[in-house]
Amino acid sequence: MSLWVDILRWAHVIGATVLFGTGAGIAFFMLMAQRSGRADLVAHVAGTVVIADTIFTATAVIVQPATGVLLAQAAGWPLSEGWIALSLLLYVVAGLFWLPVVWIQIRIRNLARQAAIENAPLPAEEKRLFRIWFACGFPAFGAVLAILWLMVTRPEIRF
Repeated sequence: MSLWVDILRWAHVIGATVLFGTGAGIAFFMLMAQRSGRADLVAHVAGTVVIADTIFTATAVIVQPATGVLLAQAAGWPLSEGWIALSLLLYVVAGLFWLPVVWIQIRIRNLARQAAIENAPLPAEEKRLFRIWFACGFPAFGAVLAILWLMVTRPEIRF
């Protein structure tokens, strides 16, 4: 195996790890901040989450399909290979749930900052947005878990 393929595989695994780890970490810290009910804490954590999603998640979102396609080509697998096609479909599903989450967490951050400045409780809109944000995490995270399983096991799937 060539050094190029080893580097691609390494980058692909790192990207998958970043997507999984950042997603899990962000969900945990946002939930804990929300449970506190403190506008200042929610504002701080949501602000950090927006930065983390921009730096880590967005980068991994770009790296994953690029390295995946290059790895498939290097291995001689067509993108129509069952487990690859299903992975790509699940990747789109995860993305469809992640994109609104990006906007929602920015809005949560802004609402919590305003409440903290005014020394007011978190507004009902922030709590509603958090419930939507949290609900979107389940299918997105589930899709990422399924993709990881497909990458590791490469099961024979026929369409």
